[in-house]
Amino acid sequence: MKWSEICIHTTNEAIEPISNILHEAGASGVVIEDPQDLFKERDTFMGEIYELNPDDYPTEGVYVKAYLPVNSFLGETVEEIKHAINNLIEFDINIGRNHVTISELNEEDWATAWKKYYKPVKISEKVTIIPTWEEYEPVSSDEVIIELDPGMAFGTGTHPTTVLSIQAIEQYIQENDVVLDVGAGSGVLSIASVLLGAKHVHAFDLDDIAVKSTTINAKLNNVEDQVESQQNNLLQGVDLEADLIVSNILAEIIVQFTDDAFNTLKSGGYFITSGIIMNKRQLVKDQLIESGFEIVEINQMEDWTSIIARKP
Repeated sequence: MKWSEICIHTTNEAIEPISNILHEAGASGVVIEDPQDLFKERDTFMGEIYELNPDDYPTEGVYVKAYLPVNSFLGETVEEIKHAINNLIEFDINIGRNHVTISELNEEDWATAWKKYYKPVKISEKVTIIPTWEEYEPVSSDEVIIELDPGMAFGTGTHPTTVLSIQAIEQYIQENDVVLDVGAGSGVLSIASVLLGAKHVHAFDLDDIAVKSTTINAKLNNVEDQVESQQNNLLQGVDLEADLIVSNILAEIIVQFTDDAFNTLKSGGYFITSGIIMNKRQLVKDQLIESGFEIVEINQMEDWTSIIARKP
């Protein structure tokens, strides 16, 4: 089978929404080529080997690449992707140059093209994320290992917004908590919550493919009995009482359900929000306060922010 690589030259701010658009269009694997990666210090105690070619990276902005099967619908799919990306402007998202290119790959080249980007990554004090095809031995007795197949769903666990979310979950989750994961994507935050002590997680996503991927990844990590994945629009119609809510989605979406989050949380519960680009931080903070939350902590990684809020 032949595959087509679609490459979008865009901004760091647009990575998450464009990745989601590509995922919903049927992409098998999403690759982010950010020139900042060329200058990061890599932790090599797990034996990762990073051989990044500067020629593969833009001088400014980022490349978001995805892989689509070559078929009679490809042209129509690409046009739908372009249209959806252009619509992001309505959400005040900077899409940058928005230059789209298409190239063709053989199946074996496609497999190598995206798998080479994923290695075991330690993203918090306890949590390490590994792709399913990698062999890995834990380096400590309390290390939490999450296995993911990045080709299956949006959300590989290595983006700063996900790292910030898992670090916050590790800090604030309590044994036997009931957790709501709003916009679950691949289910990585749901899985992390259970492995870090949650009794049960209700994972919600509007995309039915994400719902299926969360279910598959939960089984892969032997937590399927504790992760319930459902198709739902944010917290609409959700009649549950939660100890902790986590949501790693766009700032413009988070502000739409802060009231629902407040009403769903138990007193003393925490709302972990991420996916917030720096220039939208005040927007989310103000809305959380207006809904009745106390701001507990604000963290930053690269251009991204997470805000942890508490219901008094």
